[in-house]
Amino acid sequence: MYLHLGQSVVVPYRDVVGIFDLDNTSASHRTRRMLDQAQREGRVINVSDELPKSFVLCRSGQDAPVVYLSQLSTATLRGRAENNLFE
Repeated sequence: MYLHLGQSVVVPYRDVVGIFDLDNTSASHRTRRMLDQAQREGRVINVSDELPKSFVLCRSGQDAPVVYLSQLSTATLRGRAENNLFE
């Protein structure tokens, strides 16, 4: 199973650690620190041509997870994951 994140980017569903609303979670200094560190380490992938609404934390073959920024809402991504929709 795969989860479509937008802009023709899909990730294996088994690698998804969590789907987070960017506005709500970035209010936390811990989340901002984690996102800043991921950005500095080159582990952030922006799959949005628009302002991102959510981020998806995924396991990778490396030690640290990868962060995907998506223009899709968490509700849309959750719905796709629950219904196995690919588009």
